[in-house]
Amino acid sequence: MRTPPLPPKVAELLRQPPGPFQPSFWRSPLRGPWLTSILGMILLVGLAIVFLTGLLSYAAYNPRLGGPYNDLTPGKGILGFYLFTWPTRPAWLYQLTQGLHVLVGIALVPVLVAKLWSVIPKLFAWPPVDSPAQAVERGSLLLVVGGGIFEFATGIINVQYWYEFPAGFYTAHFYGAWIFLAGLTVHVVVRFGRMMRALRGTRLRDVLRTNVDDTRAEPADQQGLATPNPAPATMSRRGVLALIAGSSFLLLLVSAGQTLGGPFRRLALLVPRGGTEGRTTNDFQVNKTAASRGVTAAMAGPSWRLTLNGVRAVELSRDDLLAMPQHTERLPLACVEGWSTTQNWTGVRLRDLAELTGALDTAGTVLVESLQARGAFRSVRLARNQLLDERSLLVLRVNGADISMDHGFPARIIVPNNPGVHNTKWVTRMTFERAR
Repeated sequence: MRTPPLPPKVAELLRQPPGPFQPSFWRSPLRGPWLTSILGMILLVGLAIVFLTGLLSYAAYNPRLGGPYNDLTPGKGILGFYLFTWPTRPAWLYQLTQGLHVLVGIALVPVLVAKLWSVIPKLFAWPPVDSPAQAVERGSLLLVVGGGIFEFATGIINVQYWYEFPAGFYTAHFYGAWIFLAGLTVHVVVRFGRMMRALRGTRLRDVLRTNVDDTRAEPADQQGLATPNPAPATMSRRGVLALIAGSSFLLLLVSAGQTLGGPFRRLALLVPRGGTEGRTTNDFQVNKTAASRGVTAAMAGPSWRLTLNGVRAVELSRDDLLAMPQHTERLPLACVEGWSTTQNWTGVRLRDLAELTGALDTAGTVLVESLQARGAFRSVRLARNQLLDERSLLVLRVNGADISMDHGFPARIIVPNNPGVHNTKWVTRMTFERAR
């Protein structure tokens, strides 16, 4: 039995659905290969910085030290091919790389939004797939758009300390970055030649000289970015670029202070660790309070003892630690969320504690354990180079006064160029482990 033919109007709708699936639906004369290409080039440079600094951030967590302590992304396999022992010098390196990671990512948000706007007709192209080559291209586009939105969204959520998503941030952001990179690589390989031809076809200098009245739609192109039915221009391409640049600068202005510190910190209005630092010794940024981690005054009171395990076991009170040689170092405390603060820390060198247990020459790593009852990184493993650095301290005082409960009283770790979360607070035990 033969199926009756579809009515002509129905057949036409199936061939080209109405609304956004029609090329003529998108009427902005600004869209076209040139605008998409210039935005793509900016994103390509910016994302390269974000990705490379993200890799450095992951290396800074020293995941090669093993165990559940430093690595919250199990099963990384070959994705950890580049890992290396994270250095302690210069002390400001992590502050710089992670600050760049967060701030460049924030500044790219307007560029990403504009790029998505410029290619939105392609998202409604019909038919969705008409050849194997187009299937690969559209598949990469799905990974680029979806992966880009996911990475930017989870990064901003993490900066704002809002963890309302089902997977842990570290795992989700880590694997999401590699998936996004895979899609972006395919997309760039497919599109790079077209992008360069579009950029060479129109000079940026000419675009910046063109006002609204002289703005014209780009010629129709095979990519379907330029509209065949342009509306009158209400903004020039120069205006679009200025709007994007101004938006990025504004986001930087109200975010960068959390990393730069000083008078710029007053302008950090969009991040929770901005604002001013007080004049009292302990009045600077706190990531996790003692109460949020289940640490009470009784736990950190006179009965507190620091247990050291090495060739021999040693137990020390806070008074015992204060009686040992004290050293003061001015070091930054920099966190994965992009914020940092630099203070004067005073305490006992980690290498002196290792020597006290007879483990200075044999220790390959040191496992540092906290009083905290909940939350990640209750235990952290430090590498030998971190142990031996003379600036690595078990801190007892900051800026000339005892550290507060929220800053880690009775004792906390400060290691130069170490991610903030690895500078363990409320330390109760340190185990100097033999080199493997």
